[in-house]
Amino acid sequence: MLVPHAAGTLPRRAGRFLRTSLFAQVLLALLLGVVVGRLWPGAGASLQPLGDGFVRLIKAMIAPLVFCVVVAGITKAGDLKAFGRIGVKALIWFEVATSLALVIGLLAGNIFAPGAGMNVDPASLDKGAVDAKTGGGHLPSTAQFVLESLPDSAVGAFAENSLLQVLVLACLVGAALLHLGQRKVPQILPLIEQAQDVVFTIVGYIMKLAPLAVFGATAHLVGEYGLGAMSTYGKLIAVCYGVALLFLVLLGCALKAVTGLSLWKFVRYTREELLLALGTGSSETVMPRMMQKLRAAGCRDDAVGLVLPTGYSFNLDGASIYLSIGTLFIAQAIGVDLSLGQQITVVLVLMLTSKGMAGVPGSAFLALSATASALGVIPAAAVALLLGVDRIMDSMRVATNLLGNCVAVFAVSRWEGALDRVTAKKVLNGEAPAAPPSDRLAKSGPEQPTEAGEPAGPAVPPEPDGAPVTTSEK
Repeated sequence: MLVPHAAGTLPRRAGRFLRTSLFAQVLLALLLGVVVGRLWPGAGASLQPLGDGFVRLIKAMIAPLVFCVVVAGITKAGDLKAFGRIGVKALIWFEVATSLALVIGLLAGNIFAPGAGMNVDPASLDKGAVDAKTGGGHLPSTAQFVLESLPDSAVGAFAENSLLQVLVLACLVGAALLHLGQRKVPQILPLIEQAQDVVFTIVGYIMKLAPLAVFGATAHLVGEYGLGAMSTYGKLIAVCYGVALLFLVLLGCALKAVTGLSLWKFVRYTREELLLALGTGSSETVMPRMMQKLRAAGCRDDAVGLVLPTGYSFNLDGASIYLSIGTLFIAQAIGVDLSLGQQITVVLVLMLTSKGMAGVPGSAFLALSATASALGVIPAAAVALLLGVDRIMDSMRVATNLLGNCVAVFAVSRWEGALDRVTAKKVLNGEAPAAPPSDRLAKSGPEQPTEAGEPAGPAVPPEPDGAPVTTSEK
């Protein structure tokens, strides 16, 4: 009697695990997507709307969420100058990380030469294919990029889902609330916090559709492009993914040195979000969940609200690796030998063009085209060589960009004294609940302790060692 009972328990446990674990659901959907795309490529290619619909729903929540988190973070911190310092330190970190990614990519491209021996005739390539991919768009100039970061309509910033414009509005509203104080506008901050909880709840509903989205996106990828590109561009794929792995190892070392935290433990902590981002090919789909988990892991609200969304526009580490290696791949494939001076030009051009890539269709190809034009020795049509492999590179770009942004949040938070390392280590070690702070507050009431061990509300968060301080001491 015991053996049949034990045998019957295992399937039930597996079924219960599949019902309760988003990671298991997404992983199963990923495998099913590969099978459907491989066996029925026509049907698989038609399932892209499943992934696109999920991304649209998540994007609809990002702008209001960022606004609420940033405004609440500024008003709770009570120090607008500290918020400005966080922004400056974040930009410094982003620039150093992006430059490092570009340089490592160029070194790897020279050492492994993924395009050597292809002997492609540029005249045989179709430049129209690149134009079709980019939709005839262009990357903004530096002045245009800065100007477009400033909202000309409060409603328009949310309607167009422009994160930088929403950030600017949130900073202005947060500064105004600090100036007016709780006596003049006592109901605004509680209203914003309640709106934030509503948005997080909606995101929770949408996340139930994540496995369906991953299934559709994966089936489309395999059905549309097949697995043949893996062999045709095998060396380029191996070099890009290898460099991305090396870069993440370096990021992990930097995170350990700056904060004492483990990047591997953070990957394990956010495995559901990372797998979802890989499956859908978009890091924006997990921004709300990442914000929740970073806050639960001891990062102060204002640091999370400013650094993470800004990183989506300024800290494209994975894209930088791909662009630098891709430029050398194209040059090697058509037999052009780039000098050291020209490769330095590549770095400088990509440092500028990569900052305007976020949200631009076909931005990688636009950046590569701009780089080719700056060099003057690579025909613009040669960029079409990467059309067949670009979608496969999404997983590398998404994972590297996302982890790079999260490491930046931890590093800048520690740099500014906005990281509770005691809570962070407990959460990453699995010794403390990983529920978002807002969820725990909703369950415990306003007077119960939060994850940092301090009363909820506008009190100043603890310093990294967990000891509370007052505003005057800061």
